[in-house]
Formats: sequence, structure tokens, C-alpha cells
Amino acid sequence: PYPSRRSPVVARHGIVATSQPLAAQAGLSMLQAGGTAVDAAIATAAIMTVVEPTSNGIGSDAFALIWDGSRLHGYNGSGRAPTALTPERVRAAGLTAMPGSGWLAVTVPGAPRTWADLNQRFGKLDLEQVLAPAIATAREGYAVTPVISGLWAGGAAAQSRRSGPEFDAWWPTFAPTGQPPAAGDIWASAEHAETLMRIAKTRADDFYRGELAQRIADFAHQTGGLMTADDLAQHTGTWVEPISTNYRGYDVWEIPPNGQGLAALIALNLLEHDAFGLAQGPRESVDSYHVQIEAMKLAFADAHRYIADPEYAAVPTQELLAKDYAASRRALIGDRAEVRQAGDPVRGGTIYLCAADQDGMMVSYIQSNYAGFGSGVVVPGTGIALQNRGSGFSLDPNHPNVLEPGKRPFHTIIPAFLTRDGEAVGPFGVMGGHMQPQGHLQVVLNTIEWGMNPQAALDAPRWMVMSGLDVLVEPSVGPEIVQGLQARGHQLHLGDPEPFGRGQIIWRLPSGALVAGTEPRADGAALGY
Repeated sequence: PYPSRRSPVVARHGIVATSQPLAAQAGLSMLQAGGTAVDAAIATAAIMTVVEPTSNGIGSDAFALIWDGSRLHGYNGSGRAPTALTPERVRAAGLTAMPGSGWLAVTVPGAPRTWADLNQRFGKLDLEQVLAPAIATAREGYAVTPVISGLWAGGAAAQSRRSGPEFDAWWPTFAPTGQPPAAGDIWASAEHAETLMRIAKTRADDFYRGELAQRIADFAHQTGGLMTADDLAQHTGTWVEPISTNYRGYDVWEIPPNGQGLAALIALNLLEHDAFGLAQGPRESVDSYHVQIEAMKLAFADAHRYIADPEYAAVPTQELLAKDYAASRRALIGDRAEVRQAGDPVRGGTIYLCAADQDGMMVSYIQSNYAGFGSGVVVPGTGIALQNRGSGFSLDPNHPNVLEPGKRPFHTIIPAFLTRDGEAVGPFGVMGGHMQPQGHLQVVLNTIEWGMNPQAALDAPRWMVMSGLDVLVEPSVGPEIVQGLQARGHQLHLGDPEPFGRGQIIWRLPSGALVAGTEPRADGAALGY
């Protein structure tokens, strides 16, 4: 129903979908070499640190959902705050909130350990073979793609406003000519290649306990950072039980907190009621947009109030997902836009990729530096750009997400998965900060309520709740809908494609074949064989 630059990709043996064509090719090569969907996902994730460094890097965090052919597994690869990072240290720096850049925003990166752990449990190929395309591409260079070149320019502009020795290595690493690469320019990094090779040869141990770890810790010590070798050595990823809700016969799965996937599930619970009649009306209507937006605002109010690291705070996940709680919150949705507050369920916010193989394994994977290039801190001689996930903490001592040493922050990155009657439908995700649960909600509704194929579900116009009554909508949303929402009290703003995220979807068809869609707002590709 929507204009598209792409057609759905259908394949029999396997598919990889992500936002950069070279990365999709790397993943596909692993499937064709006899690797699993997990091998393909790791190869794709590793090369994405090279071909899309504007959104992720070796210093990223990661999460994954893996369907092994019969059941779903979750992996939390987010890192923890350094032992010396406390609210008092942040306030001593003259700050009243967590910063978005610099060492105080850096938590321990989890992506390298994620690659090793997933490969060990579900891979067939050696990690050196899996990371080989990323290593070769970093060493030889690649031609920068159009969307990425724009994001690179934005990252350079942000970096130019930062000062301090911790930021100096960004320029020789990512803009060696003094300017960010334009579309078609060749960018390479021998240092990045060497670091990836060390990770591959040691199954990431060098990053956490070897020479790379020491270089990170030494650079932190020299430039005012708090990260130590012990902080890196203590990092572990965590296998977790995914959380879900049932929406009209489909089970929608997310990673549990500290991720924000819970918000998407809460919103789906609110919208499931027949009173809203989503399937009975057109998607492109004022009523459809209004109830989705109001449900999302209610879900965010609860998510931002309760989500935290469950090892440090009790998160009422099951209570928030209870259908009777949804009923009480649903009653708040009327004909007018409202500013929403959290409820009381206890009574008495990157790159995304997915892969599937011929043996039934399917992977939903997300990896991120958070804000563009992350903290702006680059470890000299390594190509490691460190994420700024620490900015997700609160300094409010009464909030469950308050900063504490060794704690994981509120995380925006969330992979998702769809099943029905205990069988896999497939992986999906929409990256992009707080757009992510909103993107999940919209593509699930597009699929289940309006019967769209994966490509159409991604092509559809998107909206994004901001704060208060502010809502961002794409210019492709019809003017009659914009006017109708404004009449109901929504404060609408038109935005270009970048804030609305970049998604990928793979569904398994009853025949056993696979069908995929890839984000039309990005440079990417879905490739199968």
C-alpha cells in the first residue's frame, strides 16, 4: 500500500538483513560456508563496526534473541558501570545529570564478549573465520555509503565541539584527512583490523584481560577516566529468559529489563482490546494514529519509572504485563491527547540485524554505541570508539535506575521476535534510541492487524512520541491525519527519515521459505540464497 524502493526478499536456505549491504554480504557468506544464523549474525555485527561506525563500534553493547529451532534464548550483552563511577564523582565534576560524552558516560563495552559467547554456544564456524570479512574490510577499506556519510558528518560536527585529550584520537581514526568521508570516499583502519584480529584469536579475552584491556585502562588513567583493568576483567554477558505478551494469537518477545522492550509489550496490551477496532479501520486514519500514540505514551511513562538493572532493583515486569493492569490503563485513553504519568502496577531507549538459516535457527541482534559514535572517546591505536551508555543512568537517589558502581544502565537497544503457537514466525527490530519500542509496536500492528508483508511493514509512515504532547511524524503522513491529530490536542512536528529508526524483518513462511524486508530509510539490504 506504500511506495517503496525495495521488494520483499524471498529465499529458501537463508537470509541476512541489515542496514549496510557489505554487512549483509558478510553474513550471507557465513551461511553459504555452512555456518549457522548465529555465525552470520556475528559476522554481520563485526563488519558493521567498520562500515557503519556512526552507530556502533568495537566498544559497543549488544543484545540478542536466538531461536534455536525449538525455543527462544535471550542474551544481555550490556556492560556495567566502572567501580569508581558514582553519583558523587559525577556531581564533583559540576554536573547535575549524567553527561552524554566523555569518560563519565562510558560503561564497560559488552559487544566483543557477546560475539564470543554466542559463537561458542550456537556457532559452527571458528570465530576467526566469522570475523575475517570485518578484518579484511577494515584493512583494505570500503566505499562509504550515502546515508552513513551524512551521519558521519554529524558525528564530526559533534566531535568538533568537544575538547580534551580523551577525544583527540577520534580525528586520526575516523577523519584522517581532517574531514569526514563523503559518499563514495574510501575509509580504512588498520588499527581497527588489528583489534578485531586480537578479539578473534583470543575469543575476546584480549579485550577484557589482555593487552587491549590494559591499553583501555591506561588511556583512561592518563586522560581522567575511571575504567580500570579490573572493571574490564569482571565483565560477563548474561543469558536471560525473554519476556512476552500475546497479541491476537501471536507471542511478541523482548529482552527483559534493563532494556526498554517492556514498553512495546505494554503498549500492545493496551491496544489489543476490540474497543479500538484497529483491524476494522484503515491504518491511515486519525483514530488509528491517536490510540497508538496514547498507548505508547502510557507505556513509556511506566517504562521510564520502573525499568532498571534487575540485579540492583526490583522491576515489576509481570505486573506491568498483566492484562488486568492493561485494562485499568486502557481506560485512560480518550479522544484527546494527554500528558501521561506512570501507573502503579504493584497493588497491595544503534544497528539492528537479523539472520535465519536453513536448519531453523533465527537471530534477532542489536548493537550500539548509543549516541552516534558514542562517548567521543577513542582509544589511540586501536580503533575502539567507546559507547556512552552511562548517560542512561539517573542521579535521582530514589529512582531504581540511579547510578551505582557495577550496575547496568537503562538501555534503549532491544531485539524482538515473533512466534505463534510455539513456532517461530521470525526476528524483527527497529533501531533508534527511544524510537525502538515505538517502531516495534508499529511493525507488529502493520503485520498482525493490517496483514502487511515485511517490506510493506517497514515502508509504512512512522510516528514517534517525543515528550509531553509533542509527536514527530514523517512527511508522508497524510495532511488530513496531521490536521485531525492536531484537533485532538497533539502537538505535531514533521521530521526527516533519520529519527524514525532503521528496521529489518525476517518471517518464515508455512512452506519453510523465508521472506525479509529491509529499511527503506537506510543504505541496507536483505540478501538470501
